[in-house]
Amino acid sequence: MSHILVVEDEPIIRSALRRLLERHHYQVSEAGAVHEALEQHELSEFDLIISDLRLPGEPGTALIKHAGKVPVLIMTSYASLRSAVDSMKLGAVDYIAKPFEHEEMLQAIARIIETSQQPSPAPAAAPAASQTDGSNREMGIIGASPAMQTLFKRIRKVAPTMSTVLIQGESGTGKELVARALHENSPRAHAPMISVNCAAIPETLIESELFGHEKGAFTGAVAGRTGLVEAANGGTLFLDEIGELPLEAQARLLRVLQEGEIRRVGSVQSQKVDVRLVAATHRDLKALAHQGLFREDLYYRLNVIELRLPALRERGDDVMLIAEALLQRIGTQMNTPNLHFSSAAAAAIRQYRWPGNVRELENAIERAAILCDEDEISPDLLGIEPDIGQERSSHATSALESMRTPEKVSSEPAENLSLEDYFQHFVLEHQEHMTETELANKLGISRKCLWERRQRLGIPRKKTASS
Repeated sequence: MSHILVVEDEPIIRSALRRLLERHHYQVSEAGAVHEALEQHELSEFDLIISDLRLPGEPGTALIKHAGKVPVLIMTSYASLRSAVDSMKLGAVDYIAKPFEHEEMLQAIARIIETSQQPSPAPAAAPAASQTDGSNREMGIIGASPAMQTLFKRIRKVAPTMSTVLIQGESGTGKELVARALHENSPRAHAPMISVNCAAIPETLIESELFGHEKGAFTGAVAGRTGLVEAANGGTLFLDEIGELPLEAQARLLRVLQEGEIRRVGSVQSQKVDVRLVAATHRDLKALAHQGLFREDLYYRLNVIELRLPALRERGDDVMLIAEALLQRIGTQMNTPNLHFSSAAAAAIRQYRWPGNVRELENAIERAAILCDEDEISPDLLGIEPDIGQERSSHATSALESMRTPEKVSSEPAENLSLEDYFQHFVLEHQEHMTETELANKLGISRKCLWERRQRLGIPRKKTASS
């Protein structure tokens, strides 16, 4: 069981974070300031230190020099993003912006601990090992299939360049891992990589978040703010789901690519930035450009180098390599290292089509590991059936057909609808005249949650050129 130290001066935040981590089988210790952490704990005993940037007395970055080889994850707010980037230059392994999604925090923790616990391979043996076990440790991606080996070769070729890269692939295939591999194998590896999910930021705020704003630029702008593009200066900017970027923000992004400069919202002066852009999407940007929903000039600037990430069902035996690696990691976190798949469970994993790709596989294995009473995982614990992928595909096709013929959608939902059926019914009926924010508010969920459910149910977002 991994041991994590949380250093946060706000008791409510500290307590909430502790409960979150303990629910996911981490051992947690706490401190309210840097001096408390040093006086009450031996930092070398921890697998990870999570610290707020702003603490009474010394800042959280002061822990970095005392932590030795223990990685330090810094928590900060968007308003102090520039400081977060500076903390990475001081040696922090990563930063996470507050308020954060629970899943975002858990994924960051799992990635950092897994990376820090990997043994350093012997120089002579490393190339042979990566070819035989499909781990490609220098990439941080598992894959031995021909399609993935071709992808690894292209990453090695493209990473040292300054070229803009467009990563295409279904949701859950690991596009951010490819972006991180490009960054970490490039000359910019020492500088920050800033990741932005364009679908998770409200349309009214996305220009301010990306490009920053001046004090008084709009109602509520009580202070100037550094944008994410500026914060990535010298490093890599990863824009996930770039197909969701509003047209106005696309025009500003095009200037970054063409001129290498940004202008904050409300400012009359431009400033130079040195940023390598990596974008990702599961949508067909070329088709969107022809429909007027994505700028054609931006598409061609983004599509200098295109990397296509195959779906999990197209990767053959990779599915078991990934499943075994995920089970080993989850078992270590839960202090159940002897977990293994039964032959029937392994067969079910190979036969299932995995419409949610690696993300769905990870969720199924985590669920099975939690519910398992013995060391062997049976197929029923995975909660999958070989024909579910086809059923979901038909479900998505039905949703698309109903969108094309909206008159067939009943104005009143049936009484026996499930929550997901009701969600689909409501979105298809109201998305013509409601914005994404209005839809999310009516459904009582966040805009990000709305987007994620769209992906899971195969309901594309309907846009018009005027929107």
